[in-house]
Amino acid sequence: MEIISDIEDLRSLAKRRVPRMFYDFADSGSWTEGTYHANQSDFQKILFRQRVARDLDHRSLRTRMIGTDVAMPVALAPTGLAGMIRADGEILAARAAAAFGIRYTMSTMSVCSLEDVAEHTRSPFWFQLYFMRDRGFMSELLQRAVDAGCDALVLTLDLQVIGDRYKDARNGLSTPPRITLKSIFDMACHPGWCIGMATTPRRRLGNIVGHAKGVSDMGSLAEWTAQQFDPSLSWDDIAWVKERWPGKLVLKGIMDPRDARNAVRSGADALIVSNHGGRQLDGSPSTITMLPTIVEAVQGEIEIWLDSGIRSGQDVLKAIALGAHGTLIGRPFLYGLGAKGQQGVTRVLQIIARQLDLTMAFCGHTDITKVGREIILPHTLPPIIQDGLAAATATTTATAAPVRAA
Repeated sequence: MEIISDIEDLRSLAKRRVPRMFYDFADSGSWTEGTYHANQSDFQKILFRQRVARDLDHRSLRTRMIGTDVAMPVALAPTGLAGMIRADGEILAARAAAAFGIRYTMSTMSVCSLEDVAEHTRSPFWFQLYFMRDRGFMSELLQRAVDAGCDALVLTLDLQVIGDRYKDARNGLSTPPRITLKSIFDMACHPGWCIGMATTPRRRLGNIVGHAKGVSDMGSLAEWTAQQFDPSLSWDDIAWVKERWPGKLVLKGIMDPRDARNAVRSGADALIVSNHGGRQLDGSPSTITMLPTIVEAVQGEIEIWLDSGIRSGQDVLKAIALGAHGTLIGRPFLYGLGAKGQQGVTRVLQIIARQLDLTMAFCGHTDITKVGREIILPHTLPPIIQDGLAAATATTTATAAPVRAA
């Protein structure tokens, strides 16, 4: 019997059960993967302040993310090709999230379609959109998301151009995937995965194929996708989306205080501090190191969430302590999905919730909404965070200083 104690156990199991082409897609970064690894290692440098002899009865992880009640400050992040990690992966992940009491975010580049997920789940979910040149297709996709019951839109801003992902190139992971003798042999070595894929009709990008003009199969999809990501995207284009989207709007990919201020001015309901899991600009800082500076920049005018690098409930608590209102997990739920399907995603959420609850208690708190920076030992914060906090404190002090008469 397999003992699943933490996320790493599920990652190891997923690596054995998912063909390398698709496992590496989920578990890799761009170029040297420096940012991909820093996203995790910078969390580990931050240490907690333990407290004792506190009343720890009646603990609660419940909170709200853009007005939605959630069982804990965690949502499932949008991840492309989840349905290639496990057959019908998007449906399974959405079901697990709904049963646990959190939200699932569906990617534009999902294998299952919006309609598939809406048909097989009863709870609302969120939808993630890339900005594309074909505005007509975008308008239709937004309406499909509304019709599917999505009540929040996550607009990804950091994919105007695509970073070089060497593992994907080596493995032939393209749109459509490049099938070689090597990849065929690798898939054949994963019979459970093959059986699942053989028994589902969902094996293509369901939000695009059959909906975008001229895209009727995986072959025509490749040419269409290569032309669609819009490098001319600007902040003025956010208004175009807002005119067509009736629900909450979340902007994903914020890594600079100036862009955070732009997000506030855009009228969005939340922003996500995200570097695309280290899959875009290699050599950029980790998200947790940029979080406090962005928190100071927006001064509570917009909800701030964080993704990229979270591998435990302790990471979630560190993000909340440093000012995030919520977090998103991508790779952890993909590990669970690849390892054990819906049951694996549920197990990921159970692990994160238990780690989050116990660590909050060790730090002397019983309510996740009351946790603040006091649970972190300041000297353990990476220098970039200490510098950012010092600069923010200096600015606040200078602004608040009394004016003396000449």
